[in-house]
Amino acid sequence: MSATETFTAFVRRRRIAAGSLLQVIPAVKAAADADATHLLVFDDATGRTVELDLRGALADVLERLRDKPDVEPAKPAGRGRPKLGVIAREVTLLPRNSRGDVKNKSGTK
Repeated sequence: MSATETFTAFVRRRRIAAGSLLQVIPAVKAAADADATHLLVFDDATGRTVELDLRGALADVLERLRDKPDVEPAKPAGRGRPKLGVIAREVTLLPRNSRGDVKNKSGTK
């Protein structure tokens, strides 16, 4: 976690905190302890949700955060289409005879 990263926390549609993670966690922990539903924390730079371990007291949560090493962001994918394991196959909508052969306009192979 770098000093320039900012986060925003919401309970449903209401913003409950914004700032560094150390500034946001107390409000998030208080909301979680009050059994708030739909509690989300977003990384402002990427828009992705952040998973936080909120077990224990606030001091425990902050201690785990300080002990956590910085995580290097994943490398972006290379150029081109992703390999999804899909094999291209020829598809035809032409009618077939009883043997499975495709008929042409004249009705022969």
